[in-house]
Amino acid sequence: MTRLLVLLMLLSISTAGSGGEVAARRQFEDPGHFALKNAVDRAVIAALRKQRIDPARPSSDEVFLRRAFLDVIGTLPTPAEVIAFSKDKSPDRRATLIDALLERPEFADYWAMRWCDLLRIKAEFPINLWPNAVQAYHRWIHDALRRNRPYDRIARDMLTSSGSNFRVPAVNFWRAIQSREPAALAQAVGLTFMGTRVETWSQEQRDTMAVFFSRVAFKRTKEWKEEIVHLDPTPVKAVRATLPDGTEVRLGPDQDPRQVFADWLIRAGNPWFAHNIANRVWAWLLGRGIVHEPDDFRRDNPPSNPELLDVLARELVLSGYDLKHLYRLILNSSTYQQSSIPRSRKPNAESLFAHYVVRRLDAEVLIDAICAITGSSERYVSPIPEPFTFIPEDNRSISLADGSITSSFLEMFGRPPRDTGLWEERNNGSTGAQRLYLLNSSDIQTRIERSWKLNAILQSNRRDSRRAISAIYLLILSRPPTDAEVAVVERYGRKSGVNPRQAAHDLVWALINSKEFLHAH
Repeated sequence: MTRLLVLLMLLSISTAGSGGEVAARRQFEDPGHFALKNAVDRAVIAALRKQRIDPARPSSDEVFLRRAFLDVIGTLPTPAEVIAFSKDKSPDRRATLIDALLERPEFADYWAMRWCDLLRIKAEFPINLWPNAVQAYHRWIHDALRRNRPYDRIARDMLTSSGSNFRVPAVNFWRAIQSREPAALAQAVGLTFMGTRVETWSQEQRDTMAVFFSRVAFKRTKEWKEEIVHLDPTPVKAVRATLPDGTEVRLGPDQDPRQVFADWLIRAGNPWFAHNIANRVWAWLLGRGIVHEPDDFRRDNPPSNPELLDVLARELVLSGYDLKHLYRLILNSSTYQQSSIPRSRKPNAESLFAHYVVRRLDAEVLIDAICAITGSSERYVSPIPEPFTFIPEDNRSISLADGSITSSFLEMFGRPPRDTGLWEERNNGSTGAQRLYLLNSSDIQTRIERSWKLNAILQSNRRDSRRAISAIYLLILSRPPTDAEVAVVERYGRKSGVNPRQAAHDLVWALINSKEFLHAH
């Protein structure tokens, strides 16, 4: 551990001072200026100009490549992909990369993980979906994302479907709610599709919202843990009900109130539906919402840039609720492609998106990255009995369907428990336990020492330390080292009294502990 701390300190010192700072800036940003590429940028720059805030400079190609891989597919680029992108001099290389990432199989894996957090997909307590339903529900979401099914159809299916939770996966939206009282169902609908916390509404508003879900019923079958979601057949009279925007509707005795609500929700002029998902996708990609937190739409928590939110919602509706169109719009903007180095110290610069928001990698992404670097795999645990907990060795954490299947690493690094679907369930803050694990864990040490990838790098570059160092930097940080960094590592190898292999292992361990590796930037 002492040697590791020494190397970490030396690497940090290598970028200190004016010369090092200039080199670091060149490493993370380009010398150009913010360019207006689309409607997103026009809305952002208009708000920044009103506040006299300068936007950040564009990110460097190396930074953009790593950022896009992590934000779009939750995966580090390979050294070969880094080298190929650096050799591509075409003016549209970033747009081409974005299109390619959106078609990668990891895209559906990663974004299904995001949706599983929101939809509380978990076999065990307190959600109790059970394994068969978890697998069916996850597969349905994964397929919808892979095929880019329009979002309004996805939402309508979840709100209005009836049938077996094993055979009609969308009905698990209702099953994955802790309470089956109409008020609790209304809260889940509000949180998921409107981005609002219904429990903060007046009692009258909550009661009128709950009317639309008062006839959702559940019944068991003879198959283990199967349940049928259906409309309660008990005869009822026609009633008058009020939608969240104040519109009164008549619910006939033969009508499914869920369908009336869904018809209202997904219409183009709805004040919540498109704005909610546009804001949530923005928050997933840029680290914070225009309305923040993204599931807390209310009058006293206004959007930081209303015009920007309107642009995103309008684009989504005009595209036919094409989520990939929304991703492309955001990812291709200069706003998303800014450097994370701010040019303004004003406190509202971050909320107005004057720079890319630095944030620690999600627990699942982080352990997958460590496994990819070291050629190792993660071991999972679960209260669910076999055979439902068998996870292949090469299974990545971002593709886990069930929130009940976890690991000590995922728990330590803030993976959400999927109990409520709230944004705040995921905790990407840094803790002492995390730092000690990364600095002094026998698990990390073993992964590094037994890594076939690192051994291959050392074997093929045993007579060229600079090439070995460069290969390690490409593998871990997705960029080549600076001359100052190479000099520090070579000097450390000569003076530390360890053999070249141990010095290389120390370098790997130091880079894994660096802020540059642990954060999206």
